[in-house]
Amino acid sequence: MGNILGRVGFKIRIIREDRGLSQEGLGTLAGLHRAYVGQLERGEKNVGLKKLEKIAEALNVSVCVLVDTSSVDE
Repeated sequence: MGNILGRVGFKIRIIREDRGLSQEGLGTLAGLHRAYVGQLERGEKNVGLKKLEKIAEALNVSVCVLVDTSSVDE
């Protein structure tokens, strides 16, 4: 996947699923709407740094983990 939004979104989804969280669950933990989480995961929204930090905290990872998409291969 060549698009940075898609790669970061895919990384969020992989980690979320690994944690056994639904989009709604992640949204609740991060203070975001489930629909917004879905849009991020599909690469439809450009996430801001503050929201990315909330997502990272909810997933118990650093922001760096979310933006390091070098290992992302769909």
